[in-house]
Amino acid sequence: MLQADPELVEIVGLSLRVSLTAVLIASVLALPVGAAVALFRFPGRTAVIVLLNALMGLPPVVAGLLIYLMLSRVGPLGPLGLLFTPTAMVIVQTVLIFPIVAALTRQFVSDLWEEYREQLVSLGAGRLRAIPTLLWDGRFSLVTALLAGFGRASAEVGAVLIVGGNIDGFTRVMTTAIALETNRGNLPLALGLGIVLMTLTILINALAYGVGEIARRRHG
Repeated sequence: MLQADPELVEIVGLSLRVSLTAVLIASVLALPVGAAVALFRFPGRTAVIVLLNALMGLPPVVAGLLIYLMLSRVGPLGPLGLLFTPTAMVIVQTVLIFPIVAALTRQFVSDLWEEYREQLVSLGAGRLRAIPTLLWDGRFSLVTALLAGFGRASAEVGAVLIVGGNIDGFTRVMTTAIALETNRGNLPLALGLGIVLMTLTILINALAYGVGEIARRRHG
C-alpha cells in the first residue's frame, strides 16, 4: 500500500469507478421514483412500497443471475456484448442500489410532505411541483441513502463475479480480488485490498452518521 502497488491501485480505481457510476445512475432513477411513490396515490401503491422494501434485501447472487441471463448470448441484450465487462458490473450494482435509494427516499419525502404540506399547498405548489422542493430540503437525509447504496455496492462479491467474470486488469474489483488472492495465498495483496475496503466502509459510515446528525439538527 505504501509503495502504491500498480495492481492494487488499478483494482481500487476500477472498484470506485464502477460503484460510483452505479450510485449516480441509481440516484437519478430512484430519487424521483421514491418521491413520486411518497406523494401520489395510485392503484397498487401499497404493493409498490412493499416491493421496494423487499428488494432492499435482494440477494446479490439472484440479481447477478438475472442480469447474466439478460446479457448472455441468448438473452434480450446479448447482441450488445456487455457480459463480462465493467458496464455489466455497473448494471447489476445499479439494480442492487435502486430499491435502497428509492425506498429510503419515499420515507424521507413522505415525512417532509406531512410536515410541509399545508405550507406548500398555500403557496400553490401541488404534489408534482413539490417534489424538487422536498428533495432539496431533504438533501442531507438523501445523502445518507446514497451512502448506504454505495456501501452495498462496494462490498458486493457474488453479483459482480457472475456478470464481470473477475478478469485480471479488466473486471477485477476489490471484493473479487480479495477472494481470489486469498485462495492463491497472495496474502499481502489480499490484506492490502482488505484494509482499503475496511477504510472505505468506515469512512462511509462516518459520513452517513455526520450527514444524519446535520439533518436531525436542521429539522430538530
